[in-house]
Amino acid sequence: MPDLSKRTLQLGTENAFVVLAEVEARIREGRKVYSFCIGQPDFPTPPNIGEAAIRAIKEGRTGYTPSAGIAALREAVAGAMGRGRGLDIRPEDVVVAAGCKPFIGYTIACVTDPGEGHEVIYPNPGFPIYESQIRVQGAVPVPLHLRESRGFGFDAGELARLITPKTRLVILNSPQNPTGAVLSDGDLDRIADVLRPHDHVWVFADEVYSRLMYDAPFSSIASRKGMLHRTVIADGASKTWAMTGWRIGFAANKPLAPHFTRWVTNTESCAGHPNQYAALEAITGPQDQAEKMKRTFRERRELIVGLLNQVPGVTCQLPGGAFYVWPNVTKACKMTGARDSEELRKLLLHEAGVAVLADIHFGHRVPGDGEHVRFSYAASTDAIREGLARVAEFVKKRKR
Repeated sequence: MPDLSKRTLQLGTENAFVVLAEVEARIREGRKVYSFCIGQPDFPTPPNIGEAAIRAIKEGRTGYTPSAGIAALREAVAGAMGRGRGLDIRPEDVVVAAGCKPFIGYTIACVTDPGEGHEVIYPNPGFPIYESQIRVQGAVPVPLHLRESRGFGFDAGELARLITPKTRLVILNSPQNPTGAVLSDGDLDRIADVLRPHDHVWVFADEVYSRLMYDAPFSSIASRKGMLHRTVIADGASKTWAMTGWRIGFAANKPLAPHFTRWVTNTESCAGHPNQYAALEAITGPQDQAEKMKRTFRERRELIVGLLNQVPGVTCQLPGGAFYVWPNVTKACKMTGARDSEELRKLLLHEAGVAVLADIHFGHRVPGDGEHVRFSYAASTDAIREGLARVAEFVKKRKR
């Protein structure tokens, strides 16, 4: 067989889907598994959104659209993005794609060149596609560690030390996957102060969980003085309206929007036509179902954090947003004889019937911070109670 490219061979993946395949294999064997590994709402898409897509199909809206998206959706996104961040965003600065994820690659491709040693600073632990796309685009990944002692927030001083003349992009994610941490107003002010003198550095603000904030209003780095023009604001329909499979995401940035549009033309042509009308209804229609989902996630957050902190050898901070918790399981590993969090994850799946993700699925372990796993609490209250009971029983049974 002819050789594959080095780029293809080094392309990373999203291990949530790998573990999900393991879970499904166990289920096919007739085993009961409580899964906390996948990051998607466990609710159906609100009916009015599905009906909008059906209307679009019946009206024949099934062909190509402009690569940047239909005008009505871009206008709605610009308005909603602006209102939620206190910004004036123009519809022509918005581009729609098949999910928020493509904009990670598009942004890196727009602002870095392979072979030039251009650096991209990204959060660690973080969404695994950040590092994967940095590498495959030929840039240099520079991890910025999120430490438990800081509530998994950014250290602006450490960020300042990492910026070099080769830095081209800083990736921010708040609320964050996998920790659920939120960058406070003070954090964002300090980050903006660090970045402002470095006018050669772009910012990718992954704000796909912006509507899932539980203890404070959402705030964006783009709203800080001098930051809007150089910040790509990325958001989408997946998390807020339970639309992961609809694949609709959007990004806003005035200078990069025309280039994003050309990238869409070169890759996906356009996002699904009827899906865009579904997203339009999601943004402009009634928000009662989205608010109900958010309230439910908040209740589950309180439940799962409380139960995790009752498990021997486990400690868990209360996250400020998204639907993830990032408990420290260092002592639980020692108590059960697990070598590390990945071995603990495997033991939990095969012996307790509980599926989670390990910290190594989200980057390199932060030096000195111990072992962690991620639970997604996009699962029913009954599943959380039973799953955590199984975890506690597993630790007690294997305790050395």
